[in-house]
Amino acid sequence: MTPLEAIDKMAGQPVLVIGDMIADIYLYGTISRISREAPVLVLEQSRENVVAGGAANVVNNAATLGGRVFAAGLTGDDSAADGLAEILSRQQVDVSGFIRDVSRPTIAKTRVVAGGRTTVSQQIVRIDRESREAMSQECEERLSDYLAAVLPQVKGIVLSDYGSGTITDRLLQQIFDWSRPHGIPTIVDSRYDILRFKTVDYIKQNDAELAAVIGHELSTEDELVAGGCRLLRLMSAKGALITRGEDGMTLFQRIEDGSQAADVELEGLRVKVTNIPVTDKSEVYDVSGAGDTCVAAVILGLAAGIDPVLASQLSNEASSISVRKMGTSVVYADELRSKYC
Repeated sequence: MTPLEAIDKMAGQPVLVIGDMIADIYLYGTISRISREAPVLVLEQSRENVVAGGAANVVNNAATLGGRVFAAGLTGDDSAADGLAEILSRQQVDVSGFIRDVSRPTIAKTRVVAGGRTTVSQQIVRIDRESREAMSQECEERLSDYLAAVLPQVKGIVLSDYGSGTITDRLLQQIFDWSRPHGIPTIVDSRYDILRFKTVDYIKQNDAELAAVIGHELSTEDELVAGGCRLLRLMSAKGALITRGEDGMTLFQRIEDGSQAADVELEGLRVKVTNIPVTDKSEVYDVSGAGDTCVAAVILGLAAGIDPVLASQLSNEASSISVRKMGTSVVYADELRSKYC
């Protein structure tokens, strides 16, 4: 299958993204003076922009890459939740899985960006807002009911964990109990606690996150390969995609078929290792959200039945487009298609 054929096949694939929905808020302005009240800068705000962040950015990218997306997560009942719902609804995302809790705020990360017509814009502070309270039993029940209705409709599932507790143990078990017997591929991107998601099909981690799980730095190629294989064993997973910045990505796939050749055999584990280099090393503007773009492309490929290597290659190209855009951004199917025309 060619990349263009694969991109066409990804179109319309129904996928579920569950996780921590975050509103990324950008306040733009220029520094006008020093405040008389304190030795601080005064920003004259010129505009405000709200974009989908966290799991919501995975949702947005899966939609702009052509998928039919169901979004499930916990939000507040506030303007930030309204903004996220509006952004995603414009991409025909099903946001009925947004469970609103009036007792908590929507997770928001507000970035104050200063700059003028003749100066470079720079972020001067970030203000985070979220509740540390565990999800209520009522909200968990509502999310569970939504999953029960949606899981039979999807062909792929993303678990997008930013450490805010949306994916509870009960919901995770419910997803696995459905996906395993029905052959629905799952992929997890967890920044803080990947080992909670054991038996997931595929894992997405960057090399620093992998090193943290393994417990030591991965200074050489051999150490990276050993670390990727160990992650597969720890997670009982089919595959792990490790993003490596300017070095591209490396895909580790467990080989169960004895007739297939393995690149690595480690303690009885047979693994195919595929290095996917960066194809465009022109200037990188912003890596924010590139991992979300990567996960979105991979799950659409897996949902379409595309070989994991080709799905990872497409995600590599999609990520290379993302990092050349400022801020949290999305990649469109036509942009990805243009890389192969």
